[in-house]
Amino acid sequence: MEFRKASENDIEEICRLVKGAIDVMEKNGIPQWDEVYPAREDFFNDIKAESLYAGIIDGKIAVIFALNKCQDEAYFAADWTYRGENFCVIHRLCVNPEFQNQGIAKKTLNYIEEKLSGEGIESIRLDVFTQNPFALRLYEKTGYRKTGTADWRKGKFILMEKNLGV
Repeated sequence: MEFRKASENDIEEICRLVKGAIDVMEKNGIPQWDEVYPAREDFFNDIKAESLYAGIIDGKIAVIFALNKCQDEAYFAADWTYRGENFCVIHRLCVNPEFQNQGIAKKTLNYIEEKLSGEGIESIRLDVFTQNPFALRLYEKTGYRKTGTADWRKGKFILMEKNLGV
């Protein structure tokens, strides 16, 4: 899998894969995303900020994610181990349904961790929906620890962090 920054030319494919992922989540009883979030505008803003990445397999987008320092106000109440500014936050990590159950999310996390470690980043932050057992298991198995919770429109989310050992 090759990773690159997403561009405006990718927006239609990104919206299709997210729609497909929402359909799969709904079938699995995970009401995490909908027509309100994430929206096309979220991806356009990520692209403009040069923070949206795509993982490509055989010319198709297999995974997307945003990586930046933006964090919701709820993050400020969490028990972060690394309280300085030397962190990044993962947003909107989404595996294309055509590539699910192939270890793509784990490979993506490995890529993110290697990239950020190489840039001297100390820790990664993220939030995960409590009703998404697949994402919870992934983050727990890959070394993320719970630092707090947040209550948003769709319900309770767990705030998590991973030390990169920089």
